[in-house]
This record gives sequence, C-alpha cells and structure tokens, in this order.
Amino acid sequence: MREVDGAASLGERLGNQRGKLGMPSLNKSDLRLAAREKRLGLKSAGFSATIARHAEDLKLPASTVVGGYHALPEEADPALLLERLVELGCHIAFPRVTGKGLPLEFHRVPDGEVLAPGAFGIHEPMDIWPRATPQLLLVPLLAFDATGHRLGYGGGFYDRTIALLKVPTIGIAYAGQEVPTLPVDDHDMVLDTVLTERGLTRVRE
Repeated sequence: MREVDGAASLGERLGNQRGKLGMPSLNKSDLRLAAREKRLGLKSAGFSATIARHAEDLKLPASTVVGGYHALPEEADPALLLERLVELGCHIAFPRVTGKGLPLEFHRVPDGEVLAPGAFGIHEPMDIWPRATPQLLLVPLLAFDATGHRLGYGGGFYDRTIALLKVPTIGIAYAGQEVPTLPVDDHDMVLDTVLTERGLTRVRE
C-alpha cells in the first residue's frame, strides 16, 4: 500500500461509494488489494519497540495466556510486545490453521523449538506442541475503523476464533491503516481495542 496512491485509492473506495439505503456498497477483494498496497508504505523499523512500551497499559494479570502471531514481512509486528508480556509473567500461544472453515488452534512453543512456515506460508506451531486457550487475542489486520471493525484477509479464521473464544481482542496495526468506514458482514467480529504506534485505543466497551 503506497502511502500516497494507496491512501487516495482506499479513501475513494471507502468514503465515496455508497449503495442504496445508505449502506456501504464495496467489494472487499478490491479493498484488500488497496489496503495491502497502502500498508507497504507504513512499515517502520521502530514500530515493534514502540508498541512494546504499552505492554503495562494492558494491565494483564501474571499467567495470562495471550494469543499472539508471527508477523508476515509487511504486517504490524508484535514480537517485542510479546517479549515484554513474557517478562511481565504472561504466557504466549501462537495460532495454527487446522482446516478451511475452522477456527484457529493455539499452541505454546516448547523451549528450544521455533515456529516454521505452515499453511499460507505463515509461521505456526506444530500440532504436537501443547495446546493453549488464549484469554486475550492479538489480531493482525489490513484495515480498521473507529468502531472496531476490521478488514481481514478473507479466510474468516479470526472471526471464527473470536466468536468461539469470546475473549478480549486487540488489533495490532499501523495508525495509517485506519479508514473512515468498512463494509460489514453478519459474521464479522468487532475488535475491543486497537494498538498502534500512537498508543492504545479502546473502541468498544
């Protein structure tokens, strides 16, 4: 997502196209393409360290199981935030895709082991590693709006997982990924909070 061209394209798609009855009339596939392009121009070397400074703001009890993720090269990276949460006594579990149409499964990483590319090239745990049930989910995204709606990748894995677990969610994003509005389907789950380099914003009580 190039900073200028991508932003203008996405803004036009989101802000200017409206269907009848005042509902957004947008193609999510087109929005994903524009959002990916825009995100490419938002990557910052200091992002991970900046959001890690907000670990204490989450006020998580020790031993909280946090569902993290291993960021793709262009994604907002929570790696240093996860490291800081471990220092604060939390446990980290990583997601694994188990099949189309299914929610994610989460596993702890045994000492000495590392994540390896799995489904869709995403680094994920092995299925024989200890299962864990997150009490908080960190969620990657392509775009988000002020009401907590999230544009994902189209597989529905996080929507199904959030619906199943019913735990607090934090979208991890660059501030520039915020958009005025997003199209919403019945199955789309809403984030509780979004953490960007500008800080933590609660979007839903």
